[in-house]
Amino acid sequence: MIGMFSILDMAARSLQTQQAGIAVAGENISNMNNPGYARQVLRIDTAPDVSTLNGEEGTGADAGTIQNIRSSILDGQVVSENSVTGSLTAQQQGLQMAEAALGESLNSASASGAAATAASSQGLSEGIANLFAGFQALSAAPSNLSQRQNLISQASTLASQFNQVDQSLSGVTTSLNQSLQSNVSQANQDLASIAQLNQQIVAAQQTSPGSANVLQDTLQQTLESLSSLATIKTSTESDGAVDVSIGGVSMVTGATQNDSLALGSTGGGQPLVQAASNGASITLTGGSIEGTIQARDGGVAAIQSQVNQLASTLITQVNSAYSGGYDLNGNTGGTFFTGSSAADIAVNSTLPANPASFQAAGTAGNSGDSQVVLALAQMGSAPQTALGGQTFSQSYAANVAQLGSAISSVNTQVSNQQAVSSMIDQQRNSVSGVSLNDEMTNLTTFQQAFQASAQVVTTIDTMLTDLLAMKTS
Repeated sequence: MIGMFSILDMAARSLQTQQAGIAVAGENISNMNNPGYARQVLRIDTAPDVSTLNGEEGTGADAGTIQNIRSSILDGQVVSENSVTGSLTAQQQGLQMAEAALGESLNSASASGAAATAASSQGLSEGIANLFAGFQALSAAPSNLSQRQNLISQASTLASQFNQVDQSLSGVTTSLNQSLQSNVSQANQDLASIAQLNQQIVAAQQTSPGSANVLQDTLQQTLESLSSLATIKTSTESDGAVDVSIGGVSMVTGATQNDSLALGSTGGGQPLVQAASNGASITLTGGSIEGTIQARDGGVAAIQSQVNQLASTLITQVNSAYSGGYDLNGNTGGTFFTGSSAADIAVNSTLPANPASFQAAGTAGNSGDSQVVLALAQMGSAPQTALGGQTFSQSYAANVAQLGSAISSVNTQVSNQQAVSSMIDQQRNSVSGVSLNDEMTNLTTFQQAFQASAQVVTTIDTMLTDLLAMKTS
């Protein structure tokens, strides 16, 4: 049978163990609103038995290592889904920026398909309609100078709208490229942090196993940050370090950062992602970097190209019909529009100050002749080969509808992905998250065990006092 001093030692170890348990519960409660924190538990080890005349007897318990509770499967799913969410969110933002650049309402277009018309008093759809309405109004009174001035004003407004849309869409591309640069810089910072954290984790584990919990939490947060920027592949080494690769390129091995991301240039001058070490192109399959590139080179580039094609066709077709007409002074051969695309389309600079020089007639010297301007008015409802057999208005409406449909699709995907991510987060929280009810229960349990251990100390102290009193009496 173990002696009273052994029992006292057992009680003292129990006090230390329960105190450690209270400290762990307090740490969990303190971090219950910290999304990057994983719940910790104290491993309590049975103290070694001792041999007595009565056989092996226990000597109590010792506080062991403090472990953070994580599921590698759920952590991996969070990392994977972050890449999907990052890509879709970046695409959504890019397309919404293009929508704002058009200055059109896309809801009706996305809901009704290609036949829908985008409506805005400030948009191209209204400007195109006003131009051909102006041609039609002038055909009824071809020599009326105020009608001519009104038509020229409407044409100038439309040209300015084309210029503004092109400038705004170019601004969207510039903003997306700036976002790419920022995201690549952040990804490289995360890679450097991962290598540094690996080094610290390995050192901490070698010094005191189970002492790297906070570092492991920080590492997981950094991996999730990186995965929202680019799809990553990870593998965990036996010493706790995590290796990372992006697009098949090894970026981090243990405490060593092997490579980083860089922005190169496509044939069109737009940035693409490369490995900084050798300039090799990296194919990304997710993350906000990939989503930004997809939005830039997909929806944004498409609508800008379509707007430019629309402007180019309008310039070519209107000038073709207009150049053979005659103005009020019998002059011919002029052009109505200058430029070649949405970026530089403009009304001939001689027309605003001299509306009489508008070439409305089909024959010279006949101020009542409206042959040319009538043909221009009828052009508004004529299918254009360069626009796929659609009229100018139909073509633009179809382009707007296409963008609206893309926005509607990505909005749905973002909503669905948020539901998936939320479900996985809830599953992980059920494993790694801190429950206040559970921690309060643990706190009470440790507190009561501490009080009971203290009572053991008090009891042994009383017994030893009585024993000493007996010896001295």
